Amino acid sequence: MTRMANEGFSIDQGREPGWYAADNRKMTQAINALTPHKKGKMDVFVVVAGIDSDPVFGRETLQTAKVLAARYGAQRRTLAIAAGDRGAKDMLPNGSVQNLWTALGAVAAKMDVNEDVLVLYTTSHGGPGTGIQYKDGNSGFGLISPSRMTTMLNGLGFKRRIIMISACYSGAFVPVLENKDSVIITAASAERSSFGCTPGNDWTFFGDALINNALRNPVPLDAAVKNAFGLIDGWEKQKGLSPASDPQFSMGADTKGWLKSIEMTMPKTVSPKVGKPAVED
Repeated sequence: MTRMANEGFSIDQGREPGWYAADNRKMTQAINALTPHKKGKMDVFVVVAGIDSDPVFGRETLQTAKVLAARYGAQRRTLAIAAGDRGAKDMLPNGSVQNLWTALGAVAAKMDVNEDVLVLYTTSHGGPGTGIQYKDGNSGFGLISPSRMTTMLNGLGFKRRIIMISACYSGAFVPVLENKDSVIITAASAERSSFGCTPGNDWTFFGDALINNALRNPVPLDAAVKNAFGLIDGWEKQKGLSPASDPQFSMGADTKGWLKSIEMTMPKTVSPKVGKPAVED
């Protein structure tokens, strides 16, 4: 399984021709709607991917795209895909492995990969040794390992990156992805599961804490992460969940300058939270 994940294994089966045509139209429309880089300005481009058909991931994708777009002034530079939740599936391209690479490739073509910032958020199940797991009912299956993600991001030339991964065992991505120009935030360590991915939820613990709570506040990213991790710890203790998820945070040495720049224009007021709190599942 690890070898398959490192090779970017993905498969679709039983799809009707019309499904592919419709999904291609959604992806084409989403790409065409992206505003290209503006010369002389550091822009932020956001990609949000719900890579599993459990509805919680689709709901988290829709709201995360809105929060991150507002925080970073990227309303016209945000592309979201999702495999879960009927509302998300009706609105967005499918959250498949192939569509994630297509979305990232399209964003790389629209931005200045050396000057602009990529914000990538993925939400899904995860497994030890395999990384992110893609599943769309009985129709789609796939795996994305940390090394595969690194290969794709490096191959597309992204320099400045904020990568947030909501999945069990997602801490395995940190040592592979981290560098002086990257910020990486994960829902768990490489040895732990994360919580809140019950299909009926509106948020995972990580998504609710980081996106629906912390990043709605006009505070620097490191302060928001500290706040989010504190919320997660409190929720896990409240629910008696053990072992704790142990979320991870890595901030490269050269990120502080450009982080300060892109956060200067974030909203000055707190936006209202959406959905049922994850701790209430």
